[in-house]
Parts: sequence; C-alpha cells; structure tokens
Amino acid sequence: MIKKQQPSIRKIALTWAAGGFVLTTALAGSIALNAQGIAAHNTSAPVSFDAGSIDFDDRANRVVLTGGVIVNQAGLTLRSNRMLANYTDDGSLDVARITANGGVVVTRGNERASGDVAVYDFDRRIITMAGNVSLRRGGDTLNGGRLVIDLASGLSTVDGRSSGGGNAPGTEGSNGRVTGTFTVPQND
Repeated sequence: MIKKQQPSIRKIALTWAAGGFVLTTALAGSIALNAQGIAAHNTSAPVSFDAGSIDFDDRANRVVLTGGVIVNQAGLTLRSNRMLANYTDDGSLDVARITANGGVVVTRGNERASGDVAVYDFDRRIITMAGNVSLRRGGDTLNGGRLVIDLASGLSTVDGRSSGGGNAPGTEGSNGRVTGTFTVPQND
C-alpha cells in the first residue's frame, strides 16, 4: 500500500514542481521580453559621445568623459555623470569598454535601466549594472542589486547582489532579493 502511495505522491510533487517551473518560466519570459528593448540593437554600430569635458590619455588608450555624459549607439543611449572609455588603437579608435559612474541610465525605446555603475563590454556584448538597479518597461519593473544584459542573446538577469559576493554598502534595503511588479491584462 505504501509503495502505491509513493508513486502518486511523486506524481503530485512532479506536477506541482512542473507547474512552478512553468510559472517561473512565464515570469522569466516576461522579464526576457522586457530586456529585448535594450538588447535588440546593432552592437557593431558606431558610438557617439557628448560630454562637458573629454580628456584623452593616449598612452593608456583611454578617454575620460565628464559633465552630463551621453553615449549613443544605434538607438541605445547611455547617460551618466562620468565615463571612462577604453579603446584599442590599430589605425582607428575602437571602443572596447565603457565604465559609467553616477546616475547611470540606459534607455532604448520604452525600456529604461538605471543603477549606480555600469560597464559596457563591447567585445563580450554585455552591459553589467550594479547598485540600486531598476529595469522598467511600460508598467513592469524589476529592482535589485545587479543587472546583466547579454546583448548577443537578449537574455537579462537581475539579482539581489551588487557584485559577485554579497550586498554592497548602500544596498542593504534589498536584502539580496529581487523585487518587481508586472502588469496583468485588464478585462473590460
């Protein structure tokens, strides 16, 4: 008798787990769709800079931009108070990485991501944001400590940590958790 009940208990547990997986996948799919606004752009397009001050450090192959910095690339806009752009110099200046600090906002279309710090790695096609991160699209929001946007795959990940370890100072309010709000269809 016990052996007959175990398969049915296993079946119930598997069904419940599968249902939870489907719900999690549906919510994650919503999150992934939200990230495609930012991720769905041409990462090989030229990058334009606008800043109050731009200082070139040719020996270190870097540019320091300050004063309401705005970077545009194929409909993607990155804004912050200060940016450091690392480049390679093989006859032309190819941007390899941008590190942005202070009031960082990344927008594309109706999607907006914000945080304290962001690193746009052009070679890996990844934008990583940390510290008080918020991802918004329409009425949907996600908040956490870190956001990683893979521009090649369109997959975005939000977690409660500001870095690989634990919470960074100033992010204690998240308690290592991701919070958010998703809109639901309204019936007339």
